[in-house]
Amino acid sequence: MTERPEDIHRPAAAETAQSAPAATPSAESGAEDIVWEGDAAALDTPALTRLLTRRAAAPEDAAMPAADGDAEDDAEDGDETEDAEDDDAAGTASGDAPTADAPSEDASPGRPQRSRRPRHEQGDPGWVRLEAGEAEDDGADGDDAAEDDPDDAPAAPADAAEPTSAAPEATDGPAPTARPLSRHPQLRTGRGAILAALKTMPDSPGVYRMLDGHGDVLYVGKAKHLKRRVASYTRINQLQPRLMRMVAETRTMEIVTTASEAEALLLEANLIKRLRPRFNVLLRDDKSFPYILITGDHDFPQILKHRGARNRKGEYFGPFASAGAVNETLAVLEKAFLLRNCSDSVFESRSRPCLQYQIKRCSAPCCAYVDRESYGRLVAEARDFLRGRSAGVRQAMQDRMAEAANDLDFETAAVYRDRIKALSRVTATQGINFQGLEDVDVVAIAEEGGQSCIQVFFFRGGQNYGNRAYFPANEAGSTAAEVLSAFLGQFYADKLPPREVVLDREPDEADLVAQALSVRAGHKVRLTVPRRGDKLQAVTHAATNAREALGRKLAETSSQKRLLEGTRTVFGLERAPQRIEVYDNAHISGTHAVCGMIVAGPEGFDRRSYRSFTIRDIDPAKAGGDDYAMMREVMRRRFGRLARELDEAGGETDRVAGWPDLVLLDGGEGQLQTGTEELEAAGLTGRIMVAAIAKGPDRDAGRERFFLPGRAPFRLPERDPVLYFLQRLRDEAHRFAGGQHRAKRSRAIGTSALDEIPGIGPKRKKALLHHFGSAKAVEAASLTDIARVEGISTAVARQIYGFFHPEG
Repeated sequence: MTERPEDIHRPAAAETAQSAPAATPSAESGAEDIVWEGDAAALDTPALTRLLTRRAAAPEDAAMPAADGDAEDDAEDGDETEDAEDDDAAGTASGDAPTADAPSEDASPGRPQRSRRPRHEQGDPGWVRLEAGEAEDDGADGDDAAEDDPDDAPAAPADAAEPTSAAPEATDGPAPTARPLSRHPQLRTGRGAILAALKTMPDSPGVYRMLDGHGDVLYVGKAKHLKRRVASYTRINQLQPRLMRMVAETRTMEIVTTASEAEALLLEANLIKRLRPRFNVLLRDDKSFPYILITGDHDFPQILKHRGARNRKGEYFGPFASAGAVNETLAVLEKAFLLRNCSDSVFESRSRPCLQYQIKRCSAPCCAYVDRESYGRLVAEARDFLRGRSAGVRQAMQDRMAEAANDLDFETAAVYRDRIKALSRVTATQGINFQGLEDVDVVAIAEEGGQSCIQVFFFRGGQNYGNRAYFPANEAGSTAAEVLSAFLGQFYADKLPPREVVLDREPDEADLVAQALSVRAGHKVRLTVPRRGDKLQAVTHAATNAREALGRKLAETSSQKRLLEGTRTVFGLERAPQRIEVYDNAHISGTHAVCGMIVAGPEGFDRRSYRSFTIRDIDPAKAGGDDYAMMREVMRRRFGRLARELDEAGGETDRVAGWPDLVLLDGGEGQLQTGTEELEAAGLTGRIMVAAIAKGPDRDAGRERFFLPGRAPFRLPERDPVLYFLQRLRDEAHRFAGGQHRAKRSRAIGTSALDEIPGIGPKRKKALLHHFGSAKAVEAASLTDIARVEGISTAVARQIYGFFHPEG
């Protein structure tokens, strides 16, 4: 930690041992902010990058529900996955490359998933498995591991007693009532497994994984001294109840050593995001943030919304809290700076201005209505505005407007007047701003009822880019400081942190977190707990938002629990369903047929788990709109996959990620029969409840009939809240399936026979259509005419001609 006496107050050792309280105004005029600074040059960054890259290849194992208030972004950005379900596929959406933060195919919302280790991680290079065997444990109460093996498991020193970023230390909190281990055989076995692993464990920095008897990862932790940290788990009487449960399930341990503790922290955060162990604090929503991109690879740069890897050359501005905020800002920037938003291919093919020019949102550089130098000035003004120099940009426009008015050029003055109005609107929509906040993230946490909410505000260039609420999944007993530390590690695992992160309280191991974030960012990162000034106002505002968001979440969760309990009663389930899957078909006479699957649970709709099935085995020309055959195919694929995963899990449904408690089909008795037959064929009868919902005789809402195996159709009272809930599920499935069908149909409209010719890519297709006007004209053209097209060689011309005239 870098100490500057003039502006940093270092807490005393007794203070740092506990989590700092939330920031509150200080009565002392001399109160100073608490600051931790990292050094980006302190670690071997290339070696760290190689280490992280090697372990970031696999997608995450569990999906995460959308963050508070961000549900609309999923539909808007097209994040609802399509064609993800396949007999042999792992569930990755069609056309989307798997990424480190891509969700698995199925995930249960509202509860942390037991992490099923990816097959490719068995024997992961660099990891050492410490086989436990059946270690003898002679210590009745397990008060000290050193008594069992004084050489290999020394008592933890002071550094081992410090809490980690993702786990509470064994000595935190009041110790449970002592009980002899002989009364808890599972706990005795788990402790013995850890003692056996300690015999060969090094005392260097690294990361350890605790695994259960099935090979599932229970917990991922890091330590400056591996042996000392792991030894603390053997002192059973000093463990919190949740750590006792973890030790009781532990059967094997794996370790990997690192060059330093900060490197271990980064690797730990990366593994937690990917493996999602049950006993770690989990960041349940980590959807990538949208940015505004001004491209740098064209003479006339484009302005657009960007989400994902920053592979394209240009300047990125953000992050913004939501896609809606980006879209609103882009609309105003187009009015104010008249920059193009069309793709480069559209730009090159335009012969006259598009609608954007007509509505005064573009200067039409595609048609040379503005020269390169003038357009460059517009781009420079847009960059200055996005960097926070809005006052200077607005003043320059006002000066030009006054100059044009003095020259009696009222048309030009009106243009500047409209641009100034647009800038005023975008500034007004920035929300609450605080002086002195340039490039800063403001983070605050609230806790209530065993749940946590972390609110993050993004300030870039002095402007408020919005905020987002997160609800981490954590076991009971985790402190706010532990949750906050784990959140920071996972939140910035795949995004660059700003130069300063303002917090409402001290996280666990703040020095280490600052050091790790500095390495991740490539520059010094400061963690600050403000005690006065604008930063204190900002973090207090964030804390207020966190409390309010958590209150809304708790109210919604309580209501959702009542609805799920009512659903249990209606369908005769053994417990309130934790995962409901609803299916609906969408097609036009069998063409472009898809079946949509939506998922709901205690947290509401889980859009990360939505899936779209492309109907493959039915010929629309023969079967037409055979809804039963389509549903049969989808149920065969879905239940078949669940049956295979159940076999791999040894018949334990709790170990199958995304196991549904209720499957609801949109249709009547025929769809129910289809579902039950495929359920029986997969050998899952009695394990999953299948039901169907159908509209009334006149397709009136409120008169829905429900179908269950072995029961007569029934209705629910028209004002029953459970009926409204089930209607919402059915309507959401209909909306999703319809959207996927329309998207599939739209893609098909843009295709032609040219797409089926081997070797004809977008450029050659464009050249052919530009020359002939249509695919029909290409089909009717002679070999000589095709060869005259620019970019089409004689050999390619023969291939094209042969495709349309196979007889020669």
